[in-house]
Amino acid sequence: MPSVKILSSLLLIIVIHATFAWFHNQARDAGPDVPSGKLRSLSFAPYHDGFSPITRKFPLPEHVDQDVQAVANKTYSIRTYSVRGGMQPTPAFARQYGVDMMMGAWLGDGHPENRIEIQTLIDAANQNWDVVKRVIVGNEVLLRKDMDIDTLIGYIRQVKQAIKQPVTYADVWSSYMQYPQLFKEVDFITIHILPYWEDEPVAIEHAAAHVRKIVRQITDKAHSLDVSKPILIGESGWPAIGRQRGAAVPSVVNEARFIRELIQVANQQGFDYNIVEAFNQPWKSNSEGVVGANWGLLDIDREPVFPLTGPVTENPAWIMHFAWATGFCLLVVGIGFSSLQRLSLAQLLVFLTFAQLFGIGLVNQADLLWHTSYSLWQQSYTLFMVAASAVLAGLLLQRCYAVLSKRASAQPYAQALRYGYLFFVALAIYKTYHLAWDGRYLSFPIAQFSIPALGVIAVAACFWLNQGRPRINLAELTGSPVRHPKQGLLSYLLGFGMLALIAGETYSFMSAYDFIQAHPDFQAGLPIALGYTLQNHQLLNWLLCALLLALPFWPARISIPPRE
Repeated sequence: MPSVKILSSLLLIIVIHATFAWFHNQARDAGPDVPSGKLRSLSFAPYHDGFSPITRKFPLPEHVDQDVQAVANKTYSIRTYSVRGGMQPTPAFARQYGVDMMMGAWLGDGHPENRIEIQTLIDAANQNWDVVKRVIVGNEVLLRKDMDIDTLIGYIRQVKQAIKQPVTYADVWSSYMQYPQLFKEVDFITIHILPYWEDEPVAIEHAAAHVRKIVRQITDKAHSLDVSKPILIGESGWPAIGRQRGAAVPSVVNEARFIRELIQVANQQGFDYNIVEAFNQPWKSNSEGVVGANWGLLDIDREPVFPLTGPVTENPAWIMHFAWATGFCLLVVGIGFSSLQRLSLAQLLVFLTFAQLFGIGLVNQADLLWHTSYSLWQQSYTLFMVAASAVLAGLLLQRCYAVLSKRASAQPYAQALRYGYLFFVALAIYKTYHLAWDGRYLSFPIAQFSIPALGVIAVAACFWLNQGRPRINLAELTGSPVRHPKQGLLSYLLGFGMLALIAGETYSFMSAYDFIQAHPDFQAGLPIALGYTLQNHQLLNWLLCALLLALPFWPARISIPPRE
């Protein structure tokens, strides 16, 4: 019976998808448990959804209260970055919940503001000596080039003379190497080691060893200056979501693994550490993209991103995602049940496989884009892109059925599919050149273009099944024989953009300060930087996606009207 054929094919595809999803989303070992389930210190910025220092919408006292309480069972100490901007009640809540503080002063390029911040820091440290155990004067001001080294040292000395707690300055480790006079000015050496952000990014497999190596370099440098002081890693962590850099891949499991391995290294080597950070910070997406907003142990709703003990699951919501994708496929079958009965078993399996894959693509796109949309504009863009992708998926399935059943596509559908591909290809060109020109903080938009890229494969597969060879020019892809004489330019633009992206990504490594110091010779550094570029599987996946989108527009291909 035709209905049995459809239902059994559907069941087979759903079972295969379920098996793969179950296997792929098994909880994974992320290394040894954190001792007692608590960290030594966490970066603490109590910005809730809608709050941001950029818009000067600072945390409310109740936010600080809730957030100190939320991390009190996860850390022995918190590191703050400013003493103003809503942070004033922090010492009182830290005292209430039994948490120590490393209190920081935020210094910028404005001297009047800096003077106020420094004096507020001095007053707060002296008034709260029982919870403020250490003081940090400035964070990465040398890296940002907000002030010169002599001005910074002046602030450090001012604070040291006015308080009793140990005083330090925090910056990336290379800043201490670049300005060795800092070693003698601080009471303890505070360096940031972020393997993901290194000018030569470090894969998760080598991240802990990289930390060990940098601590040894800093120790040796200090000893060469006749300095022997404690070392604090003031910031170290790993992002859970976002853009890959070289072989450094953001993921929840990798974040948990890095933190656990860092703690092991710290215990073995005898240095102190502070993990960045307690909570995800959506406001950071304005300057650091998606990846900058996702370094927290807790998300914006103060729910754990991963546990500090036990195995870790990359996507705990995988069952729901599987259900939504399957629901899309069932909807397609329900709408076209009578028509699908005309297909052979092989044709039916191909059609339903791509229906399920389209459902997976839509669900992944909606989930990723929505959870990384941090403004009304981004949320509106997400809704538009998901709706556009859903419409395109429906048109592609209609086209696949027409090819499999050797019927002509209805021209309104064919025209709509053609315009859909023109839109997505034009948008892909913009995205590719944007990534090539200034892509350091931009995520690769693979999920946004998964449906049109997969659609090229789907229609080609249907032609291959029916005619023995795939066809992928725009006329055969869409069923519309209309061809604009200039549409071939789109494939050229996308092709040049792909080359520009490889060049731009490679240049971003070669132009970085630490990379230049390590590889001053251009010819020797080029293959290393290119190697980092080609290790990036997100970049390669985007290039594959862009290539699939460009192929139907390639001018050398001859447009062939769809067969009746």
